[in-house]
Amino acid sequence: MGIRRFLQTRGYTPAVSRIVVVARGALVLAAIGLSACGRGQSVQEKATGARLVYRDAAGRELTTDDIRGVSGKVRWEVIGAGSIPEEASCLHSEARQAGGRGDLAQALNLLAEAHRLAPDWAYPVYDTAFTYLLQGDAARAEAFYAEVDRMEPRGFFTAKTSLDCLRRERAGGLFPGFCKAFASLEGMDEKARKGLLESIVEKYPAFPPAWKELSTLREDDEARLQAIARGLEHDPDPETKGVLLINRAFILHRRGDREGAIQILGELALDPRSTLSSELLAKAALAEVVG
Repeated sequence: MGIRRFLQTRGYTPAVSRIVVVARGALVLAAIGLSACGRGQSVQEKATGARLVYRDAAGRELTTDDIRGVSGKVRWEVIGAGSIPEEASCLHSEARQAGGRGDLAQALNLLAEAHRLAPDWAYPVYDTAFTYLLQGDAARAEAFYAEVDRMEPRGFFTAKTSLDCLRRERAGGLFPGFCKAFASLEGMDEKARKGLLESIVEKYPAFPPAWKELSTLREDDEARLQAIARGLEHDPDPETKGVLLINRAFILHRRGDREGAIQILGELALDPRSTLSSELLAKAALAEVVG
């Protein structure tokens, strides 16, 4: 795979909305009506005309108003940006173009200047982290991903997953260079990626992101559920955990366990520890279920 394709698969693409891939094809939820959901709470008409969708153990509630129109997409390019100086935006675009043609040194210079002009905007910092990852500088990549995590504690693109991977690598649980190599899997076709992921989980069974990827690639629900359970066993980062739980909800729904699916999605949507993308994806899934 050429450097341009590699860069495009990991962030050096036009600034567009992205969502975490949770399910493929047959795992899409259908819109249905429910008579009960969550912990035995009925879907009720509220005084405003909204219906109660879910109430958690702490008494937090989700109504149809809370999930109406939620697409699950996050416009990462503007998260936390406030008013971005035009020059900073232009420099960031130029940096992405430089990265796309493989000029990583120039990309880093442009990203540093963009960050200087827009210090509260996480996007240039995120792309800096990924550029260092491409260069094989795991220490600097980890430092910049940690800075992104500080700036945007509810998540930003794959920052939490990448940071967790680099920390596992530094601790010796993964071989040096593993995180850079793992990032390259996205550019492969599904068959090749699945084969490599199966090899990874055989050698590194405590690496949750590999199980997350397999939870969408294995052939049947039992195998997918096994991958989800294994991923959840090994302290996944918050972003990976959210995807694993949403995948489990999809499968439960496919099997007719509507209440189980609603409980997973409702808890994820209301949990203040959920990442922003996990919350929005859970709400979007609930909107489909409730109709």
